[in-house]
Amino acid sequence: MRDPRSGGMAGAVVSVLVAAVLWGTVGPAQIWAGTGAHPVSLGAARMLLGGLVLSLLTVRPAGLRTLRRPGAGRWLVLSVLVTAAFQVCFLQAVERTGAALATAVAFGTVPVVSGLCARLLSAERPTIRWLWGTGCAVLGIGLLLLPGSGARADGVGVVCGVVAGASFGVYIAATKALGSLGVDLGAAAPVSVLCAGLLVSPYLLVAPEGLTAPRAVALIGWLGLGTTALGYLLFTRGVGRLGAATTGTLSLTEPLVATVLGVVFLGERPGPPAAAGGALLLAGLVLVSLPERRRAVEPDPADAPQGAATGSGAP
Repeated sequence: MRDPRSGGMAGAVVSVLVAAVLWGTVGPAQIWAGTGAHPVSLGAARMLLGGLVLSLLTVRPAGLRTLRRPGAGRWLVLSVLVTAAFQVCFLQAVERTGAALATAVAFGTVPVVSGLCARLLSAERPTIRWLWGTGCAVLGIGLLLLPGSGARADGVGVVCGVVAGASFGVYIAATKALGSLGVDLGAAAPVSVLCAGLLVSPYLLVAPEGLTAPRAVALIGWLGLGTTALGYLLFTRGVGRLGAATTGTLSLTEPLVATVLGVVFLGERPGPPAAAGGALLLAGLVLVSLPERRRAVEPDPADAPQGAATGSGAP
């Protein structure tokens, strides 16, 4: 018998995957535009525009009131800080190492951190499928980093990518924690993005060069509206129904998208190790994306009142 929850789970997986595809275009778009604008200034402009539009689309007074629930404040502050850290570090990593490598390093870190956070904060047990899927994906990331993969490694850029991935992994855990407290994620996400943009906004005065050029305006428009407003809207719709570990692994779609776009539009030519890494990434995504088969469990008559009809699906 088909589990009635499977449709909702499938919809959640699709929402997170589409968000990940949109986010996978960030690095290639940044390199393709070639604006010369400072990455931190681009990140600030992206968050301010995307956070404002997302707020107009999703924030309601009732949702804002849920942000005042006991225990929500510290998770909201944490989500603001890691959102700002992600934007600053990720766009720096793209500039230093290229789109494919920066995205691979960042989002190869995400499932590990999100899985650890889920285990430490909510005692969420990773499934065997998550372990295998994440293992394949992380091995694929490693192959992308090997000499001969076609990537140009930069030490600072790789560190920035790791910090960006860790920040996003913590953001997933903070979002799950806010949801468990009854906070409206449709209000929490735009508040986090907008406040993170305000936190980084002084850099717009420090390094404003290149931001008003037509290519920069177009890039900020796409980053703010497509990858931030729409991306976070889809992500928040799906993340509440998925485990943090699974969500982190699904985010590995991003390096796959960035690699494909790099090959097609940026002239990047990954070698055999990178091709094998992309195949492993795809295999990992398939493993965690397929819905779990649920089996009916026969109840123990001793555990139920006489005459009661009981039954349950696997958790």
